[in-house]
Amino acid sequence: MKCAFLSVSLMAVVVSVTAVAEESHPQGAPSGLAKARAAIAHLLADNAKFSAARRPAYFEPFTEGQTPLATVVGCSDSRVHMHAVDQTPDNDVFVIRNIGNQLATAQGSVEYGVRHLHTPLLLFIGHSGCGAVTAALGDYSRESPAIKRELDTIQVDTGSRVVKEVITNVNNQVAAALEVFAPQVQAGSLTVMGSVYDFRDDYQHGQGKLIVINLNGETDAAKIRQSPLLAGIKDVNVGIALP
Repeated sequence: MKCAFLSVSLMAVVVSVTAVAEESHPQGAPSGLAKARAAIAHLLADNAKFSAARRPAYFEPFTEGQTPLATVVGCSDSRVHMHAVDQTPDNDVFVIRNIGNQLATAQGSVEYGVRHLHTPLLLFIGHSGCGAVTAALGDYSRESPAIKRELDTIQVDTGSRVVKEVITNVNNQVAAALEVFAPQVQAGSLTVMGSVYDFRDDYQHGQGKLIVINLNGETDAAKIRQSPLLAGIKDVNVGIALP
């Protein structure tokens, strides 16, 4: 009886707190709880659609293990997702995401993809309008210690522009990876590629294009185009000429 009373009392408190939180929010503007409920509803509805549209046979190739084609290091930015480079990413891409698409802040995860899953490609994807690069170019001293630690490892020229330093950051990640995975690259079992996903058309290749800017340390666009790795591949966007 006592447990039942406590349970009812606790539920009343939760309802009361929720009501106060809702009422304390300015009228007409959704509260944090309302936004969270909307987010949960959206994600669960989309998951239900995904599951309903796929029979068990869809999942069979990877229910017991994964065989990804590439290890991909991308930025956590919500505007940059795998459907832009792989429309069926299940079992295709081993994805690591962090602010600034960095190796330093996620090296263990990257090593797992390369050394344990043996992906033949390690792909770094930077992007137009990167918030992490923008922050690294400015004063981020008031950020939390955790955020500062991640921004500290983004090496950029603070007197430069975001559009240029996005490229610098990608090239820095490739250079770091070539050091860590030198044996695999030298043996020919791993290729390290740097790219920029441009959803704003900052780099004049067209909105939504993935632009190859670095291939195993080579940044000369003409030489990248001539690489056997790109031979016969259509719709390749290579190199960025900044104004």
